[in-house]
Amino acid sequence: MKQHIDTAPVWESYREDCECPLCLLQAKVEAQNVDYFLGESVMEPSQRIEVNKKGFCAAHFKQMYDAGNRLGLALMTHTYMKETVKGLKENAAKLRDAAAAEAGKPIFKRLGGQKGAGLVEAAGEVRRIEETCLLCDRIAENMERYVYTVLYMYKHEAEFPALFAQSKGMCLTHYAQALEMAPKHLSGDVLKRFVDTLTDIEMKNFDRIEGELEWFTNKFDYRNQDKPWGNSRDAVKRSINKLSHQVIIDD
Repeated sequence: MKQHIDTAPVWESYREDCECPLCLLQAKVEAQNVDYFLGESVMEPSQRIEVNKKGFCAAHFKQMYDAGNRLGLALMTHTYMKETVKGLKENAAKLRDAAAAEAGKPIFKRLGGQKGAGLVEAAGEVRRIEETCLLCDRIAENMERYVYTVLYMYKHEAEFPALFAQSKGMCLTHYAQALEMAPKHLSGDVLKRFVDTLTDIEMKNFDRIEGELEWFTNKFDYRNQDKPWGNSRDAVKRSINKLSHQVIIDD
């Protein structure tokens, strides 16, 4: 079986015993990008320009901080901070002008849905600074490519549909993404077979993990102390993965 550079990681991930193979791929992509942004990209002007435009979300700032390269993070954050302060100063002038305009309105114009519209619009610019994340964008691009690869392999790789059917399905995020992308890349009987298979394994495995989670809670009843845990000992973190695509790794 010949494996391509894009299909090999998917084969590897689907051979793992996990709740969502795509989440494993996403975790690897995320770790690689954290290393990249804290490493070689720090001194690349083109990457610093990208970072200055978008910055990072709270979760990825924390992940990079936890990675330990404080100097690399400080250099990158400093230039982003300078660009952000520049934008905030421009925004502050808009806020002051909007507040003055609002204060000068006659009372009958301060009522209704347009009240404070200028202030709300200017405040929205601040919120957009907080909501953009270059790392999130990179991950989203990679995951779209991986979901496409899964669909491609389902259609073209003779042995992949059987492996796909034996998996534990996907988290809700990747389940929805796969279903949304399926009709763009599959058609006819292949599309129907893919959707039928995916929905079947998804429902089966959500029932399974719901039962495992229930047994985890029941184990704290003294009457069940001597009964076996079965597969429920790590049901909480696997349930979180299934529901929110967050892969929790124990320390």
